[in-house]
Amino acid sequence: MELFSNQPDDEGLPGRERCLAMMAVMTMTTMAVFDGSMINIALPQIAHTLGVSSSEAVWVSNGYLLSAAMTLAIFAAIASQIGFRTLFAIGLSVFTLASVGCAFSSSLEMLIVMRVLQGIGGAATLSIGPAILRSIFPNRLLGRILGLNALLVAASTAIAPVLGGTILSTLSWQWLFAINIPLGIIAVVLTLRVIPGKYTTTREPFDIAGAVLSAVMLGALIMAAGAFSRPEGVEYSFSPLITSMAYGLTAIAAGLAFIWRQRRAPKPLLPLDMFASSRFSLAALTSLASFVSQGITFVALPFLFQSVYGYSAFVSALLFTPWPIGIILAAPYAGRLADRYPAAIISTVGLCLFAVGLALLALLPTHPQEWDIGARSLLCGIGFGCFQSPNNREMLSNASRENSGYASGVLAIMRTFGQCLGAAFVGAILSAYAQSGSEPLTLAVHEAQAVRLSLWVAVAATMLAIIISYMRNVNRSEKKV
Repeated sequence: MELFSNQPDDEGLPGRERCLAMMAVMTMTTMAVFDGSMINIALPQIAHTLGVSSSEAVWVSNGYLLSAAMTLAIFAAIASQIGFRTLFAIGLSVFTLASVGCAFSSSLEMLIVMRVLQGIGGAATLSIGPAILRSIFPNRLLGRILGLNALLVAASTAIAPVLGGTILSTLSWQWLFAINIPLGIIAVVLTLRVIPGKYTTTREPFDIAGAVLSAVMLGALIMAAGAFSRPEGVEYSFSPLITSMAYGLTAIAAGLAFIWRQRRAPKPLLPLDMFASSRFSLAALTSLASFVSQGITFVALPFLFQSVYGYSAFVSALLFTPWPIGIILAAPYAGRLADRYPAAIISTVGLCLFAVGLALLALLPTHPQEWDIGARSLLCGIGFGCFQSPNNREMLSNASRENSGYASGVLAIMRTFGQCLGAAFVGAILSAYAQSGSEPLTLAVHEAQAVRLSLWVAVAATMLAIIISYMRNVNRSEKKV
């Protein structure tokens, strides 16, 4: 294959080492994608097995996303201090060991702690995965390998729910974590053997204050949304509203302090001059709002399919599959169109299709046909696929070359933080409805209402994304950086 053949002037690794290093990066990427998609399908079963409410089980997913969102920017900066190989190997090891802990968890508290550790390990690897690929491949193959990596993510997202449903139909949910163990060991061995350790190492000072403030800001925002998601029957010193306001004020204070710090730090964690481009800032905000919608829907749909409609985990996975298939079908063509036409217009059209698909899911009848559910999910996937590639291109093309790495980090933070915020909203809504009644029949009705309300919140978040995205079309005359 041309990807692994050498030319005299090629930079990076030789062909064989290049192949092994790519396998290490893509194995970790596959594990991270699988872990997110499969666990969402398993949430109803986890709630039943551990004897907890649906709103509490949501934090199995949210704990992973929360810790990843809080640490992505930190690890992107740490990579320049210790090198790619060391950070990637540490992240892989933490992720794999945490998977062992998840598989042996006997309580919700232990499972959430292990998921938080998984998120930290995943953030350490995902923050530098594309940069490693860039260091091991020559520039002539960079576009192709990044496209292959994007295709792997989409394909893994499509396969993961079916694989998870198949495992859950024959084995317990613990096996969803256990399959990471052999894959993680292989990836660690390959990392230590072939990934270069000499790239990007620098002695520049690390912005510790900025790192702490960014983590506090992002974490407090998520906790503000999740303050209404409380275990049933447990009393707290303060009401959910007061708790949420306290977290919100903490997030605002940390955010202002972070901005102040970044303007004065000799080597800032995140250069703020990137956001001087309104097109970059609007694209980032559009990405955040859209991934809030996706985060809500990815957590709400398994409860809709299993708890409301009564489908098995395997059938629920099949019903979910058209969504990522739609992304696979639409994203490549949307990316090509964005090279010829304004990316903001294409992404706005995609968001409109996405909003229509979400509204159709929220309007599903009491006893829908499987093909009807699949068709509405497919429309969501097509719309999101039309949006995502052009919007990512818009973000990266409106950042200067020296800030391209930071722009990639912002993109990852918007995606992870948005999904985490969306999952927290679902947990809060499920918790609010669960407190309205304790009879099994009443709980089932209230859970159905909570899921549908969650889907309408996702529609509202998508409408906000459409408005923000449209503002870029009004401001098309701005000169790109």
